[in-house]
Amino acid sequence: MTRKTNRRKRLKSTRQARFKRFLEDVSAHTPFVHLVVLLVVMWILFSGALYLAERNMGGASIRSYGEALYWGVAAFSTAGIADTPVTAAGQFVGALWIVLGSMLFFGTIVATATSYFMRPMQRPHKKIIDTIEYNLEQMDDLTLDELNLLKETVDTLIVHVEHLKAKQSRDH
Repeated sequence: MTRKTNRRKRLKSTRQARFKRFLEDVSAHTPFVHLVVLLVVMWILFSGALYLAERNMGGASIRSYGEALYWGVAAFSTAGIADTPVTAAGQFVGALWIVLGSMLFFGTIVATATSYFMRPMQRPHKKIIDTIEYNLEQMDDLTLDELNLLKETVDTLIVHVEHLKAKQSRDH
């Protein structure tokens, strides 16, 4: 294999690893998963309530649970709804769902983005690790002076780690 092919493979592997790390960070360190679960549970419940309020009603456009589920998604995502509930109970449930579902839907997006982008500020050592990983990925492009500087930095890091290990072993 050529050097160019090897580099492409490393780059692809690096991208996949970064994307996997991104997904792990989002699921572990943001409220995304919890909020999506809450949104889905509330969507199912509100759709069920809407269906119960509208079923067997003359002129109702929501005649099945599937239609109620569709209406629920269209309502909270602000995609627009062609048909409105006809019963007072259905209108109340629908109005409540539109407000709560929209807040939860857009709140999930905002809370996840905010948590994700604030995370490096909460963990500055993550920036250090990301910088080192980036530089290691770019080693083929570094000059000899840059490689020497990187070596000195890594040597200093190793000395620091050994110092911390020695300190911990003395403390225990």
